Amino acid sequence: MVTPPRTVLMIAFHYPPMRGSSGIQRTLKFSQYLPQMHWQPVVLSAHPRAYGNPGNDQMGEIPASVPVCRPFALDTARHLSWRGRYLGWLALPDRWASWLVGALPAGLRLVRRHRPQVLWSTYPIATAHLIGYALHRLTGLPWVADLRDPMTDEGYPEHALTRRCYLWIERKTVQHCTLAVCTTPGAVQTYRRRFPELPPERFRLIENGYDEENFADAMVDAAPPPAGSTAGRPLVLLHSGVIYPSERDPIPMLDALRALRGQGVISAATLRVVLRATGHDAYIEQLIAARDLQDMVTVAPHQPYRAALAEMLSVDGLLILQASNCNHQVPAKLYEYLRAGRPILALTDTIGDTAATLRAAGIDTIAPLDSQAGIEQGLQRFLTLLANGKAPLASDAAVAAHSRHARSVALAALLDEAAGFPAALKVGAAAA
Repeated sequence: MVTPPRTVLMIAFHYPPMRGSSGIQRTLKFSQYLPQMHWQPVVLSAHPRAYGNPGNDQMGEIPASVPVCRPFALDTARHLSWRGRYLGWLALPDRWASWLVGALPAGLRLVRRHRPQVLWSTYPIATAHLIGYALHRLTGLPWVADLRDPMTDEGYPEHALTRRCYLWIERKTVQHCTLAVCTTPGAVQTYRRRFPELPPERFRLIENGYDEENFADAMVDAAPPPAGSTAGRPLVLLHSGVIYPSERDPIPMLDALRALRGQGVISAATLRVVLRATGHDAYIEQLIAARDLQDMVTVAPHQPYRAALAEMLSVDGLLILQASNCNHQVPAKLYEYLRAGRPILALTDTIGDTAATLRAAGIDTIAPLDSQAGIEQGLQRFLTLLANGKAPLASDAAVAAHSRHARSVALAALLDEAAGFPAALKVGAAAA
């Protein structure tokens, strides 16, 4: 049975030409693969001026069949400030609150033109869920809210007024959406405990993943994986992506590197650490300089996505940084790391979802991010395993389970459910 295409209006701030955030890949890949599952995406994004670092490197991956609307949006910190200062209420719930002004009329026009069966909005820009909530109330359409991670946590957001605003949006979202999607089991359980009055089946799991086509392209540019340090070169460890000063605090790792170098365990001749596209380069460079690690630790600039994947494929090892205050989150880059097939050293809480995902894939090279002594021990073990070619890698089966195509199949099923299509039609659509 061939099912006619259905339409979903996708509300997403993170979408090309934005770059520098792994969150872009989630919406971009859903928009690529959903048409194979009989769902036609229509994307409501933001005007490129709102992005701090736009680029065209992934614009070609947007399918020609996917309409993309980019209405008015500003970044309060860049466009509405005077000498670096701006009125706080102009950045509630976030710096892109002005997107709401352009997105609501644009969204209503898209609804009239394309007649979607479902709305879908995605975090981590809280304004996206505010837009989803408003369009849901104005149109009555079913709404799938892609929460990803918990919007609020103990002490987050720190600013009291921002926190109240986030709490309001979070509650309105989970109360009014048809389904709420999280990216980790811990986030699902957090929301079920936080809102016990809501049916637990409202909260669903669709993890992040990797895209095989992107890796196939990147392999063309990738250097052959290194074979160890016997050729008189340093082992190279790479952290690719944003390093948040709190959630991915690099200080204990840098202290551990300084201590191990002082003990003669490592040197610039045996180890090089590359921190690529940190998002906080000046701050991290100061930390590195204060520990006299400039010859061992390098802060590297952002590069196009394909080049970033090629670099992952070419280094000795890959670094994950994730603090215990993010135990119910898994960095999106972790799934790309698994696909890259290079050894992974995870500096994270052993009881968090990041560690659980790695252990499920057969990887146990894990050390606590907040413990210098623990990092020293874990890093020494990891480097020894690397040098001997014995560092654990994920199996092919474990990697394949995390593909973006598989995640899109799961989303299509949830869209069917939210729209109220009978199970028989869903089976037919999957088989067609």
